[in-house]
Amino acid sequence: MAIELSETAAKEIKHIIEQQKLDARKIRLRVGVKGGGCSGFSYLLDLTEQANERDETFERHGVHVICDPKSYLYLNGTEIDFKDEIMGRGFVFKNPNATSSCGCGSSFSA
Repeated sequence: MAIELSETAAKEIKHIIEQQKLDARKIRLRVGVKGGGCSGFSYLLDLTEQANERDETFERHGVHVICDPKSYLYLNGTEIDFKDEIMGRGFVFKNPNATSSCGCGSSFSA
């Protein structure tokens, strides 16, 4: 398994990279988790040039995705999508490892 990124999410990431005038050849999307949030863990998304030797690495629709080993335990198999709807816009996580998640969709418990 791996971390999946929808075409829509990849397109939004590329748009953000372009808007911020970052070097698309060097930028990676770091996906991770941290303690906190409504349900125990919060999702993290960050654009960075820094990758660690132990990071899991993937390429999805032209976006390089990296994840640290501890976060990967919670995120393996997760699908990341991007929604732009009348009620709001943002990244949406479908995590098969989550036993529950909050209403806002930005935190989960495992």
